[in-house]
Amino acid sequence: MNSLNVKKGDNVIVLAGQDKGKKGTVISASPKTQTVRVEGVNTVTKHVKPRGAQNPGGIMKEPGNIHVSNVQIICPDCGKPTRVGHAIVEGKKARVCKHCGASLDKQAKAAVKKEKRASRKAKKETAAEEAPAETSTPAAEEAPAKKKPARKTKKAE
Repeated sequence: MNSLNVKKGDNVIVLAGQDKGKKGTVISASPKTQTVRVEGVNTVTKHVKPRGAQNPGGIMKEPGNIHVSNVQIICPDCGKPTRVGHAIVEGKKARVCKHCGASLDKQAKAAVKKEKRASRKAKKETAAEEAPAETSTPAAEEAPAKKKPARKTKKAE
């Protein structure tokens, strides 16, 4: 099975055809036919038959397919159209930008965010250990929690 370097949700720029230079988001990708559908690009008109009250039919405009070789991914970090490289990030294969080396996959980005959060949390914990512990007020500890009265239910007779 063929795989594509472009996936659903990627921001791309069109390199060839009547919509050359337009930018958009990939709506769907079809590895079997090596095509993608990009939002607002290669718009085609379709004549749709009415299918009941919910679907009145008429003339609809929707994006058509474009060959995957005619689009190029825009790197979210450097903002340039780029070729896609592959690298192993945290034991998983990920797509990376050829210009800046930034990850193009959302899963890899999420893993990087997790690492940053963990390091921030560790820094906060070490800072809290170094700072003197504050004593709590005795009035707050002595106040007992109020209990709600049990709710009465009607039994079916």
